[in-house]
Amino acid sequence: MWTAADAGAIARGLKDLSVATGAIGLEEQTPFAIVAGIGKEAPAITCASATPVTAGCRMIKSPAEIALMQHASDVTIAAYKAGLATLHEGMTQNELSANIGAAYRALGYSGFAAASFGEYSAFPHGSITPQRLKDGDIVQIDDGCTVEGYQSDITRTVVFGRISKRQRDVWNLERRAQDAALAAAKVGAPCEAVDAAARKVIVDAGFGPGYKVPGLPHRTGHGIGLDGHEWTYLVKGNKTPLAPGMCFSDEPMIAIYGEFGIRLEDCFYMTENGPRTFSKQSPAIDQPFG
Repeated sequence: MWTAADAGAIARGLKDLSVATGAIGLEEQTPFAIVAGIGKEAPAITCASATPVTAGCRMIKSPAEIALMQHASDVTIAAYKAGLATLHEGMTQNELSANIGAAYRALGYSGFAAASFGEYSAFPHGSITPQRLKDGDIVQIDDGCTVEGYQSDITRTVVFGRISKRQRDVWNLERRAQDAALAAAKVGAPCEAVDAAARKVIVDAGFGPGYKVPGLPHRTGHGIGLDGHEWTYLVKGNKTPLAPGMCFSDEPMIAIYGEFGIRLEDCFYMTENGPRTFSKQSPAIDQPFG
């Protein structure tokens, strides 16, 4: 954890470099304790956002970075397979999360999965409300692991037991939206075009419009790398052109409050020839792994 002592060390380092005044840029994840500490230790120095520099540097991943993210994705799929194999009547969402966490540890990595059942799967960030699994429930697991500092982020949605026509139809719609996002991810296209393509599929099916629920209540995807969520984003208004080396999640969720939610999430990286997913997409509601 960062402390005022760390800020003091930074201030002393600046002094050693004969930097006593001016502005220094800080990455957006820098804790407030550091900003406040530098202000106290070196009051003539101004702290400013370095996001225009750091975001630009981190947006484009090298082949080595992409290889680490690929490994993180592979580990996550293995942990998810182990976790979903433990589903049983009456288990809680916390039990499922713990089982996936144990699978990560057995594989030699640190990872986490948020689990949601039934109507609670409609909440994009889950619910702490106690849940017990029963026949016909949607099961949704989301999150990932870290490999040498690089992140994965995958969501799988299945049904425990009998699958209703409604569940299958909405799941298939979600998969079409996810496919539409990938089809729109072309080098040079604006990031917002990917969001628009996925959202159009969902709205054309009678959901929404826009960010309204039932429908897609959030952006289609976020950047990913050293942080699970980082620049840049697949969202309306973001005209940043897609470029080789950029990495994103593809997760155009369909949330139906009071009923269930379907989210399929696979991350991808841009190549000269278009997107390439780190994980194979789910083929069907009863086949979570490609």
